[in-house]
Amino acid sequence: MPICETQMDSHALSLFLSLADNLHFGKTSREQHVSPSALSRSIKQLEDEVGAPLFVRDNRSVRLTREGQQFREYASDVMNGWQAIRQTFKQDQLVLHGELSLYCSVTASYSFLYEILSSFRQDYPRIEMKLHTGDPAKAVERVQQGLEDLAIGARPDNLPAGVEFQSITRSALRFIGPQSPQLLNEEQLKNPGADTWQDVPLILSEEGLARTRTDRWLKHHNVKPHIYAQVSGNEAIVSMVSLGFGIGVVPQIVLDNSPLAARIRLYDIQPPLTDYDIGLFALHKRLKDPLIAAFWNRSSESRP
Repeated sequence: MPICETQMDSHALSLFLSLADNLHFGKTSREQHVSPSALSRSIKQLEDEVGAPLFVRDNRSVRLTREGQQFREYASDVMNGWQAIRQTFKQDQLVLHGELSLYCSVTASYSFLYEILSSFRQDYPRIEMKLHTGDPAKAVERVQQGLEDLAIGARPDNLPAGVEFQSITRSALRFIGPQSPQLLNEEQLKNPGADTWQDVPLILSEEGLARTRTDRWLKHHNVKPHIYAQVSGNEAIVSMVSLGFGIGVVPQIVLDNSPLAARIRLYDIQPPLTDYDIGLFALHKRLKDPLIAAFWNRSSESRP
């Protein structure tokens, strides 16, 4: 009977190999933590399955038969293969795999996020990333609603309960206008106020931190804004400003990555708006998820 076609208990093969090494029933039973009678039954069952004696026994010695020597090679190959496949399966369980959803602006997706994703992909090739882009003002909301595992955006002045934030970079918040025409004169730049800014067309975000800080600045200077347009997304603000429709407020990082930067002028208006702290959002309770934790930790390591 071909040995390779038999289906044998790995425990029985392990007992056989131990006995083949020791050539002593008593020592083998102690090492393998089985009774001598149980060891004898296991070897007898193997011999019955193989159809040949594997050991020659007498009162003073135990030795392998010719068939036993051949079977020893087979048993060694089987057990080595068994250990190898178990180790492979064990390693597979340790390799993270699954799906992560991430929300961010278009600017973030091709600026600092590129380095984070490149590094993360090398270490975790079996994690699939689903990237959704949109208005960064909605970053916290999408995480809170469970629409995304993670999101990138600006840290609000008051971080909602249950939401964790990890800073990635900082960016100035800038007043911008078109290169042509010149929409602000020297008086408006030096003395912003209700009289000088009443007719200045503004292109502002519909919501979010930039809008909050701009509204605060306008209130501080008693300016009742003349809002030309309210838009979603900083890239849209840059586009409309470059066409000469009005004055806008966007993070410097957006200008640094904009193809329209050459058509934009920066206004040095004092006091300046408070910087943006841009980073990663996740729900605190979900940081225990191995996939989310892996990306969270990788982002921390990739911070400039």
